[in-house]
Amino acid sequence: MNTVTSEVTTRELREHLADVLGRAMYAGERIGVTRNGKLTAIVIGVDDLEALEDFEMAQDLAAYREAKAADDGGRVSLDQLRRDLSR
Repeated sequence: MNTVTSEVTTRELREHLADVLGRAMYAGERIGVTRNGKLTAIVIGVDDLEALEDFEMAQDLAAYREAKAADDGGRVSLDQLRRDLSR
């Protein structure tokens, strides 16, 4: 899935920084920045970043709840862990 709406080179980014930032902020575009023909960065607006962080937090919370529900209460000492890892 490609969510980058457009691309600019690093040279174009330097020349049109205000425009690129405006497009990311107000139009919600995800603008890829290329260097030597390769995608190196993405410019996104704050709303987009916050939505991605909220999604990541929800994923982490779901994983935590799943791990907590699966926890059988058993514990391993540090010495036992070291022994197991050295095998």
